[in-house]
Amino acid sequence: MPVTGVAHEVREQVSHITLTRPEALNALTPAMRDRLVDLLAAASADPDVRAVVLTGTGRGFCAGADLRGGGSPAGERITGDVSRTLRLGAQRLIASVLDCEKPVLAAVNGTAAGLGAHLALACDLVLAAESARFIEVFVRRGLVPDGGGAYLLPRLIGPRRAKELMFLGDAVPAAEAERLGLVNRVVPDGELEKTAREWAARLAAGPTRTLALTKALVNASLDTDRTTAFAAEATAQELNMTTRDAVEGLEAFAERRAAEFRGR
Repeated sequence: MPVTGVAHEVREQVSHITLTRPEALNALTPAMRDRLVDLLAAASADPDVRAVVLTGTGRGFCAGADLRGGGSPAGERITGDVSRTLRLGAQRLIASVLDCEKPVLAAVNGTAAGLGAHLALACDLVLAAESARFIEVFVRRGLVPDGGGAYLLPRLIGPRRAKELMFLGDAVPAAEAERLGLVNRVVPDGELEKTAREWAARLAAGPTRTLALTKALVNASLDTDRTTAFAAEATAQELNMTTRDAVEGLEAFAERRAAEFRGR
């Protein structure tokens, strides 16, 4: 069902998810967060959806969790409340991006701060407008980074750079984010939507199950040893060879023609 602050439509086999609270820099309410989780789960399960694009409206991509709009209920805080809230909230959101079986492309149109930065960085590919910036804002509030930040950042840029961003909380402009490896490409603001549409079309035209298996292998690669990684690779290859797209790809190669993948 529709949720205020999140717009969604499927076009040409791409699930387009747009955050629409520009007056709050698209800060996430619990309802918005849960809606994103549901939409990503639906994209995984729908064979007619072959890619996901996540973006925002206005000057912000996402300013993180909405700390002003109905946080913890009044009353005594019991030990375990905070960890439960994180587990069922921010961590579940980031996991839904990492676990989505379709490639997820972030089109970062403006400020991505706190959980909003981690939401972008959890995506498989990240396009950033020139005006975009990324901020590990937690230290400014005296908070420990959440939403998987201490898991994601070291894997993207190494522990020393990750500590710099998290300890100092400085805004990272789009060009610097590209240099560090936080984003794939920076484009002029006016070209972000067009570029995202082009990249999404390429992803949606690809061998969807192959991409899902490849995503799973890459995401697990830094958490496992070589023997386990090689075994997972062999299993993924075995599974992939049962797909119609794998058959089509090999036949197209043999016949010296372009492959036409169907996502099956």
